[in-house]
Amino acid sequence: MSAYVYLIRCKDDSLYGGYTTNVDRRLQQHQCGKGAKYTRGRGPLSLAYCQLLPDNSCALRWESHLKKLPREKKLQLCQNWQQEQLRLAQPQDSEGIRAIYQYYVEHTPATFAYTTPDGESYQKWVAQSLADYPFLVLEGEGGILGFACAHRWREREAFDWSVETTIYLAPTATGGGRGIRLYGALLALLKEQGLYQAYGVVTSPNPASEALHKRIGFQQLAYQPNCGFKQGQWYGTTTWGYTLCMVEGIPAPVKPFFNIDPQKIQQILSHC
Repeated sequence: MSAYVYLIRCKDDSLYGGYTTNVDRRLQQHQCGKGAKYTRGRGPLSLAYCQLLPDNSCALRWESHLKKLPREKKLQLCQNWQQEQLRLAQPQDSEGIRAIYQYYVEHTPATFAYTTPDGESYQKWVAQSLADYPFLVLEGEGGILGFACAHRWREREAFDWSVETTIYLAPTATGGGRGIRLYGALLALLKEQGLYQAYGVVTSPNPASEALHKRIGFQQLAYQPNCGFKQGQWYGTTTWGYTLCMVEGIPAPVKPFFNIDPQKIQQILSHC
């Protein structure tokens, strides 16, 4: 079951963190003095930060991480959450998405691509992707800060219930919980479609990406050494897996993303 990690801002500007399966109900409990001992008598209270995560164990890990953060980093997290917008991508976002990906193509081995497709190709990619799976962008004052999307894991029909995930952040936007925010929303939306398995393929070594996948609940399934050559060096890849739905019986057909209730999509995005 999905769960939320949250921070509540108290009247004295202190922050209280917790996790719950229903953030709106939990906030009401805090406001009525029935939430936690710390928040009683510290009202009015407001929601300063909220993050939807794919399961309870992932939420507990993220809550534990937040509680260890110094106050200034918690405040930065809250500011990012309030000022940056998580939304579905649109074809006109293609240049911002392309600019982020181009950085990784030209300066890092994070992608094994040597060249970046043109802007028209990216417009088509965004539009075609949204017909089947979520394609999310995180937008701030300076434009697109990051994106996350999914596509088929393999082409054969028996793989219909599995997807591969992709996530990139602008080099100036790493940290601050943005990767968790994008990934948490992406996995929640994939669950709504009735998908069963999500896989991420990560260049090795890539400590930042590996840490993100671990934190969101992925498990490393495989390692392929020396399978890509870029920038004068050989690199391997690791494959990470996340179970979106427990496998049992005959699965129902996967819902195309355009058939998901827009209100449900907005509810998920507003809590990430």
